[in-house]
Amino acid sequence: MKIKEHQLGLHFLFILTVLVLLFPLVYALSNSFKTLNDAFNNVFSLIPREFTLQNYIHVFTRLDFMRIVGNTFFISTTVTIFKIITSLLAAYSLVFFNFKGKNTLYFILLSTMFIPFTVTMIPNYLTISSWGLGDSLIGVLIPQLADVLGIFLLRQSMRGIPRSLIEYAQLEGASTYNIITGIVIPLIRPNIISTGILFFVNSWNEYVWPVLILKTKSKFTLSLALQMFISSEGGTDFTIAMAVSVMTMIIPITLYLIFQRYILDTFTTSGVK
Repeated sequence: MKIKEHQLGLHFLFILTVLVLLFPLVYALSNSFKTLNDAFNNVFSLIPREFTLQNYIHVFTRLDFMRIVGNTFFISTTVTIFKIITSLLAAYSLVFFNFKGKNTLYFILLSTMFIPFTVTMIPNYLTISSWGLGDSLIGVLIPQLADVLGIFLLRQSMRGIPRSLIEYAQLEGASTYNIITGIVIPLIRPNIISTGILFFVNSWNEYVWPVLILKTKSKFTLSLALQMFISSEGGTDFTIAMAVSVMTMIIPITLYLIFQRYILDTFTTSGVK
């Protein structure tokens, strides 16, 4: 396809934006394979002069890395599953059930999206502490089992499903469970997957809430472990920190590569609608 002259500027801007977004990732990957001296002496070089795996070896020998990855994966997966379930059920109720005050309830829920986390952080912390769940993975999980953003996104997806299709299924004697699993979920599967990935990545990268709850190093998540390592090293041995950063982003990137078709389908469907 031939590029027109007036489109050259847009293409150049797009390429420049991509390079700016990719540079931190490439920089972290490059420095994770450098020695500390090489990293300091060749700050802007993306090709290591002294290629080494010692940074990664140091991470696995210095940190209980697999346990930390397991903690992070457990929290992120559990949070994602519960958020999808609660969002799916709430969205279905708001779209296909008729009850008094439905719109009012929806807008009240929607308004909570604009409440800063710092406002709810202290009440949640006091509640978790009073339940004796401080310094536990369950204490990290409980305040994150529902998400208004998920309700909003899945509700918008379900609004495209013809109500007559749901009514016909009800006339045939299908239960709500069968309708949700047999009709609704297959129709909005790309939206569910893309929303789930959004939840997973947000939980994977979460730092503020886990750092308030978790105190024992064996229960740390990757974000806490990275911060702990940087602090303990005085922030100087950043090549090892880069190795931790690279391993931290491997799973989210892998998830995107696996499910990118569903994510693109979500945007395509939204555009057609």
